[in-house]
Amino acid sequence: MSNPTANWEKVGDRFYRKIKLYDAVFDQDLELENYLVAGAPYGGAIALFRDTDKLQTYRGTQAAKSSIDVYSYAGKLIRRINWDKGAIRGLGWSEDERLLVIADDGTVRCYNDLQGDFTQFSLGFGAEQHKVRACRFWPSGFVAILANNHVITVVSYAEPRPKLLAVPPEGEIHSWAVIPPAYTLSRSVEVLLAIGQTIYLVDSSDTEDRVLPNGPFKHISVSPNGLYVTLYTDDGMVWVITSDFQNKIGEYESKAKTPPKDVQWCGNDAVMLAWEDEVHLIGPNGASLKYYFDGWVHLIPDLDGVRLITNDACEFLQKVPDCTEEVFKLGSNSSASVLLDAVEQLGKKSPKADENVRLIRSNLPDAVGTCVQAAGQEFNVHWQKQLLKAASLGKSILDLYSSDDFVDTCEALRMLNAVRDYRIGLPISYDQYRRLTPEKLVRRLMDRHEYLLAIRLSEYLRLPTNKVYVHWASQKVRTSLDDEDTICNTVVSKLDKKSGISFELVARAAYDEGRSHLATQILNHETRAGRQVPLLLAMEEPEIALDKALESGDTDLVFYVLLQLRKKLPLASFFRLLTNRPIATAIVEASARGQDQELLKDLYYQDDRRLDGANLLFSAALNQTAPQTKVDKLKLAMKLLGDSKDPSSTLHSRSYTEAQALIRVQASLDQDLDAHYSGLSLNETLLRLITTGYGKRALKIQSDFKVPEKTWWWLRLRGLVVKRDWGEIEEVGKQRRSPIGWEPFFNETLGAGNQKLAGIFVPKCTALSAQERSEMWVKCGMIVKAGEELMKAKDANGLEELREKASGSNVAEIQRMIAQFGSRR
Repeated sequence: MSNPTANWEKVGDRFYRKIKLYDAVFDQDLELENYLVAGAPYGGAIALFRDTDKLQTYRGTQAAKSSIDVYSYAGKLIRRINWDKGAIRGLGWSEDERLLVIADDGTVRCYNDLQGDFTQFSLGFGAEQHKVRACRFWPSGFVAILANNHVITVVSYAEPRPKLLAVPPEGEIHSWAVIPPAYTLSRSVEVLLAIGQTIYLVDSSDTEDRVLPNGPFKHISVSPNGLYVTLYTDDGMVWVITSDFQNKIGEYESKAKTPPKDVQWCGNDAVMLAWEDEVHLIGPNGASLKYYFDGWVHLIPDLDGVRLITNDACEFLQKVPDCTEEVFKLGSNSSASVLLDAVEQLGKKSPKADENVRLIRSNLPDAVGTCVQAAGQEFNVHWQKQLLKAASLGKSILDLYSSDDFVDTCEALRMLNAVRDYRIGLPISYDQYRRLTPEKLVRRLMDRHEYLLAIRLSEYLRLPTNKVYVHWASQKVRTSLDDEDTICNTVVSKLDKKSGISFELVARAAYDEGRSHLATQILNHETRAGRQVPLLLAMEEPEIALDKALESGDTDLVFYVLLQLRKKLPLASFFRLLTNRPIATAIVEASARGQDQELLKDLYYQDDRRLDGANLLFSAALNQTAPQTKVDKLKLAMKLLGDSKDPSSTLHSRSYTEAQALIRVQASLDQDLDAHYSGLSLNETLLRLITTGYGKRALKIQSDFKVPEKTWWWLRLRGLVVKRDWGEIEEVGKQRRSPIGWEPFFNETLGAGNQKLAGIFVPKCTALSAQERSEMWVKCGMIVKAGEELMKAKDANGLEELREKASGSNVAEIQRMIAQFGSRR
């Protein structure tokens, strides 16, 4: 096995390594120099589009058709996306591997997966008229420059809202770059424009001249952490300055007669200049390194390095990680390097292995940690194993050592080695994997239809597998050429016993593909009605949707379905759906009663519910203010009851007749007495007439409407009490009998504060016991009368209790009664 330092090169005081990832990436007849190339971050896919501004070799009509080819880094064609929107001015990727394509007319397409499905929006702000000149991307947004130098930014792909930045000066833009919002003090995107001899900084509100000499600048590049900016001048000089343009970090003279075609950062420590077949790597303090290639080379920057793409190979150039340098650096005597040597000696069964371990015994925990870290940074499987063996040897000697990092690294490397395979083509580094997360890596495998590997990795990492199965099933229903019954059986048999499966998502995919029958079949296997119903409504299956909602027993879901159907269907069709569905009808009725009286009236008419319809008209009549309008609605209610077969319709009809008569009487009272009687009930009308002194009119109305005698006496009593007509009450009390008894007279007058008048009614309460009448006398303040009642009843105990309540002269009188009662005994 070759030495891991064989591909290391020193730049200044640091080492850089160029790792060959894949051989024979593209066919030799693929002219990379004629293509726009964009690579997704974290080892994602590569998008290639033939540059329409360059002359090309004619390859026939089929090859002349525009398409965006999506490859893996191993050269495997993942998808060919047809393009029909003219010249492309921007080709980029989001952090979650969504392809962004910007046409010269400002049309933006966002391909949400690698299969050609996209959403589209327009930049606006005159982009269609002036045309887009160029675009720059960052993980969550992009900036487009128009031919009139206007700058438009989109900061979110999820909710794209194009925004026009401040207008920069006129003049030719030699080069430009973007500082993402995460790395600016204002937390908004900033754009650097090389115009004339200087650089302008453009943000949402202002354009600022940075007043730099030595322009024009042919290239501008911002470091991944946003702290530094690289400038390439017209005379071949490279400047590295801070992003606030205050300090100059270093410079480099390329001595090239032509400017490079691309300038990119390699991590945050070095800058790369790329010509057609030559690359310069510039480190701190002007140190440099040159690489030469047999063909055209493209630079694709990533989190911790740069990928170099040629027809022959895909290589990864990065700074050698500190842990790797500590282990493998020539002449290193670090504890980790010694521990690795101990493993090699152990394999040779040499006693030197024990000597090495003893030598680093005090630093063994650090040595183990460094070996674990270095293993994660290695692409070579042999050296991964050697480093992990060294770590395993070290931790087996230690009494106390947490193996969490060791286990995590082993798991990560098994997964990384699987996805780095040329058949998958995801050359992701350990640092990129940590930033990407395992869930998103599994998602990338799903987008490439590598379902078996996605499931195995999910199970290995203890991640849920339901999304993988659903994605597979969705693709199956989209692309399978089998008949729909076979597809349904295949999908259901595979997913039926899996946990967390949403058949609704699979059915939606089938419906979006135009397979409505298949969608309905699959949806029948969804157990959650809340998932079934929205899709059934979208599929225009109202009856099935309503039945599913009713079966669920969820009234909120039923109400939601009814609300959607009411908006979509004609009224007759809507009522037809309610037929033989009493629960749905009841929900519509309850909702319409408070919100839509017209709908409720139509529902009653449709169901021939004449009595309910008449009651609805009656309620509407009560809410009217004009008497004639009330009468008219009541007549309509009576007419509606005319042909009703309901036994209670006669009673209701009589009630409506009396209501009409009451309305006329109240209208007459309003006019004659200049008071407001309309809207009152019959009892309220009588009570108001009595309290206002119109007893005779009240008596006549009582007679006309045949108000029951008990009701009339109650109303009369309360009215006289309210009026405080004590004389009239006393006259009434002279009568022999009262239909309501005399106790109400006592309670009402006593409650009004007239104890003397209340006492008149106590003797009339003959149905009450002597003790109860005694209590009534006490309430009136007539203690002696209470005692006389108890004397008549011969209640000695009651007299004793009464004495406790007495005061003043009443005490002696009660005492006399007690003594008299005792002498009789």
